[in-house]
Amino acid sequence: MGIHERTASRREDVYDAEKFHPDEYKGSSPIKVNKLGHFVYEVSDIERSVKFWTEVMGFEETDRNRHGMVFFRCGADHHAIGLRPMKPGKQPKRDMATGLQVEHLAFEVDDVEVLKKAKAYLKANNIPIVFEGRKGAGCNTSINFLDPDGYEFEIYCDMDQIGADGRLRPSSLFRPADPLEEAIENPVVKTW
Repeated sequence: MGIHERTASRREDVYDAEKFHPDEYKGSSPIKVNKLGHFVYEVSDIERSVKFWTEVMGFEETDRNRHGMVFFRCGADHHAIGLRPMKPGKQPKRDMATGLQVEHLAFEVDDVEVLKKAKAYLKANNIPIVFEGRKGAGCNTSINFLDPDGYEFEIYCDMDQIGADGRLRPSSLFRPADPLEEAIENPVVKTW
């Protein structure tokens, strides 16, 4: 089972629970957010949305993965927007009653030390972690977890930075890793 399939399975396991956050949190959170990082959401037509983000919004496409996701940047971060294809049969138009179909919202933190402390804090408070490690595009190390309503958030560090030459890391150098400790023990190269 691949990283994306394991993450989906963890999400499903947690969503079956009636309550998955404590009433009170123990300890002080080590999470200190530097910036809003990236936003991933579902779209009904990838190529139509690619045109919107490149032609209307002026973003630059950086990557596509084997799951059909497309990533865009507007600055030096490898990606600021991610598009995820909707599952077949899902309502393609926005449903005003349910709103935007968000996969996750991500926040940058300083380094892997913050991620290690955050993992311990999340576990100590029984906050569901649905992914930890490194997936692919952008090669950021991260932890994805759920809020009390089941919305997914990511904290990450070490996102690939794209220089003026626009050179992207080849997908052959992504090195997916799960769990967090594997990503830390097997870092990606900093230059390519």
